[in-house]
Amino acid sequence: MTAAGFIGFTGFTLVMPFLPLYFEQLGVTDVGEIALWSGMSLGVTPGVTAFMAPLWGRLADRYGRKIMVQRSLFSFVVVMAATAFVTEPWQVFALRTIQGLFAGYGALTLTMAADVAPSDQTAYAIGFVQTAQRIGPALGPVIGGVVAQAVGLRNAFIVTSVIYALALLVVTFGYDERGVFRRIPEGGAGRVTFRNVLAFENFVLLMAVIFGLQVVDRSFGPVLPLFVGALGTETARVPLLSGVLFSISAGTAAIGNNLCGHLMRRSGARRVIASSCGIAAAGVAGYLLAGNAWWLALPTTVFGVAIGAATTAAYTAASSIVPLSARGAGFGLLTTASLVGLAVSPIASGLLAATSIRAVFLMDALILGALALMVSRLMITAPMPAATSPPTEEL
Repeated sequence: MTAAGFIGFTGFTLVMPFLPLYFEQLGVTDVGEIALWSGMSLGVTPGVTAFMAPLWGRLADRYGRKIMVQRSLFSFVVVMAATAFVTEPWQVFALRTIQGLFAGYGALTLTMAADVAPSDQTAYAIGFVQTAQRIGPALGPVIGGVVAQAVGLRNAFIVTSVIYALALLVVTFGYDERGVFRRIPEGGAGRVTFRNVLAFENFVLLMAVIFGLQVVDRSFGPVLPLFVGALGTETARVPLLSGVLFSISAGTAAIGNNLCGHLMRRSGARRVIASSCGIAAAGVAGYLLAGNAWWLALPTTVFGVAIGAATTAAYTAASSIVPLSARGAGFGLLTTASLVGLAVSPIASGLLAATSIRAVFLMDALILGALALMVSRLMITAPMPAATSPPTEEL
């Protein structure tokens, strides 16, 4: 599942960053229209996925996770290939809408990682998959730029389709669901509704944590290059330095994903989430004190490690309180919270940045501080399973 997640998330970012250029090739010449079509096409997929994720998760509980991931990856193979043959901007938007109906395999890969891991090693399994989901998007645009230059933007969608086909093959022949997922007895799946899942201890709190972490994590995209420029960086160097900071953030978050397992063995979910949110808040607060752009590397590192650990800990805690028979639905609801945060974040940060870019970082620090306080005060703790060494070979 780690390999499939890495391949799939890399494939997605192979072409999506260049969507505005693709609209230009389709004959859209006005910059405002290009921005509108790009924004609508990029936003519709997570919007529809947020609505559909709990349903697909519920079906995964009934019929198995593997077939749901296969269904999702196959839809990406078809939609990406079809995008290479569009002739009008609305056709791209329509295909992206269809893609949203069948997407959502990212949450299911986390569910499957939780299924295969012994209870005391769930954090390691989820952390590895989340690491792949972070590193893939970090590498995707670089690879995509090379591919687009070599074969053209249209053919780049074909290449992406082939990459998703590879991920589909990895899942089909590499993941053995027998002995991991036992089909729920007839009528059993109906006993667990979405309302039941929301009633599980700490679940709503963890949804709020994941929503808040996503809002903060995605707030940097629209404003970080502007902030780097506002600190006096030469215009020609702003893209490079911003790219370095984004890479540091992604890389250190991946480290935090993997550190989470070690931390939870010693401290438990509540302490890891609360302390990680507090440390991440301190990292963001470092942006408020920045006098030059190079200083940002230090708080970005602190923030990245902490938010990576907090995210993995939140998903791991959720997997421990949701029974196997409802885990797909549970992770689907968590995905909805994450995607809503993804949608809200750029809007909120854009509005704040219109007043002051530093106000965005102040907002992030306050959100993280509030999450740390909420978790430390409201989260009910349960004893963690006995620790054993992480099975790195098997994972």
